[in-house]
Amino acid sequence: MTRSIYRVIPVFALIFGFFGAAVFAQTAGVSNVPPAVQQVQDSIRKVLDDSGRNFHEGMVALKANRRSDSGAAFDRSVETFLMSTLDIQRDKSLQSCYSQLIETIYRIEFPNASQPPQIRSLSATCQWKWNDVDMKLADDVAAITKTLKPSASAVAVNGNTPAGAQVPTDAIIGFNEQGFEPSPRDELAKLELTPEEQEVESNPEAQQQYQYIQVAVSNRSLGFSFQVHPMIQQYINYYRGRGRSTMEIGLYRSGMFMRMARRIFREEGVPENVAWLGQVESTWKPTALSWAAASGLWQFIPGTGARYGLQRTAYVDERNSFDEATRASARYLKFLANRYGGNWELAMAAYNCGEGNVDRAIRRAGTSNFWAAYPYLPRETRNYVPNILATILIANNPGQYGFGHVRPAPPLLYDRIRVPGSTNLSILAQASDTSVQYLRYLNPHLRSNTTPPEPYVINVPPGKANEVVAVFKRIPASRINNSTLANSGSGETWQTIANRTGVGVGELMAANPGMKQPRGKVFVPVNANKINTISYTRPTNVPVTGSGIQVVKAQAGDTVAKLAARHGADPTEVAKYNGLLPNSVLGAGREIKIPGK
Repeated sequence: MTRSIYRVIPVFALIFGFFGAAVFAQTAGVSNVPPAVQQVQDSIRKVLDDSGRNFHEGMVALKANRRSDSGAAFDRSVETFLMSTLDIQRDKSLQSCYSQLIETIYRIEFPNASQPPQIRSLSATCQWKWNDVDMKLADDVAAITKTLKPSASAVAVNGNTPAGAQVPTDAIIGFNEQGFEPSPRDELAKLELTPEEQEVESNPEAQQQYQYIQVAVSNRSLGFSFQVHPMIQQYINYYRGRGRSTMEIGLYRSGMFMRMARRIFREEGVPENVAWLGQVESTWKPTALSWAAASGLWQFIPGTGARYGLQRTAYVDERNSFDEATRASARYLKFLANRYGGNWELAMAAYNCGEGNVDRAIRRAGTSNFWAAYPYLPRETRNYVPNILATILIANNPGQYGFGHVRPAPPLLYDRIRVPGSTNLSILAQASDTSVQYLRYLNPHLRSNTTPPEPYVINVPPGKANEVVAVFKRIPASRINNSTLANSGSGETWQTIANRTGVGVGELMAANPGMKQPRGKVFVPVNANKINTISYTRPTNVPVTGSGIQVVKAQAGDTVAKLAARHGADPTEVAKYNGLLPNSVLGAGREIKIPGK
């Protein structure tokens, strides 16, 4: 989901030292709160109140079924913390409210019967002064979330979609209308082959292709063995007919991910061709979501994903990742293959419906053979395994089956780097010369525009890893989200960058330790009054005409505003006459024109 979230801008530690002074004063019985402490306390109260107001707007929008507006308002409630000058880690009330706020929004966005949003508790933690009407609204929103999910009774034990089951859609999952795409698994569960598609022996072309299958399996050219069965050819018939567009789309999109998938499956000791399972699961869509809440390229349900190390938090859902989810899928398949004595058909079946269902089918069949157990498996699984085998055969010889015209998409290339905790994607986008939107595209598992609180590996555009790492190494992690980046042009000095950003030369040099002269990307610290902007276009010098223009020399430590005040001039006018900003820092001895009154 697209979020416009910025990271915390810490206030100077000196300010927070006054908290100790406040405690001491109370202990000593002094009722007067130092002004600096009172100022901080007032700022904290304002952050909490503003966040509560935005959260309340989000609830109103959600109740009116304006989900996009609701998501935007909830984002603002979080941004209130992140864009303040307060360090939320230093104050217990801020930290508690912020943490619970993130969790509550997550529970609203992705409903879970066992963990409903605790909105009343949130209001108490954040000290929001809600009346009875507000509390009633909170209860209504909590109740709404209970209707935005499949009911527990609707989910069949065997994995089939029961009649009347509620299917998660974009309208009820998340706040972003394009957050998820339908999973092909849902259609697979209902697929019934036509009599024409089931015909093999009386169809000369199908019979010939069936013989090709037998040869390919006997030659072990696919990297693993399986039992040849007419149903595999039946699915090839399906894809050559009414399923053609699905196969064409899958073969095209496979180019984006199969190179990565083959590498990871090979590293995990799984036959590379088994990775074509991803095409049947998601048609290679990282944001595919099934009715049963299976998500990602490999369609992990939350429990199995967690079992294989895929994090699902308020910050990430790694079921939608590229590398992590692929590796988890390979490890799960390897576990299943070992469980069933190297039988990959049974391993694929268990991947779809679970080991319990496969074990029961084997017991009823009396043998560990997929086709013997076939009648006792769930309907979706009976379709699933021959579908994958048919896909593998077509993908390995597309020309043989009438798909030689499909050219796979170029591989989706990216570099992987570890970034500090809570890194905002906006600063990362600047460092990698790309957009936040493209970073979200490369990292579909991120729930917002901020990485998790701990150091985290994310994907960046190819060829940018070293550059980004070099940029991030120059500044402490605590300062990264207090800064923006500026590109320094050839021959630029710290003074010219100071002139166009409004940040003092000393601050710029302190933010870029070890860099005597600016080169490449330089950090620009964001100050407390937030008047700095990299996108600011430096004013054009106002032509100096007539008399009354005074030329003065700046002193050490002068800004335009300070120098203008000393000479009784308007700082804005002085800035315009000199092509500067009012808060531009001036070097000692620099000549500045002061317009007459």
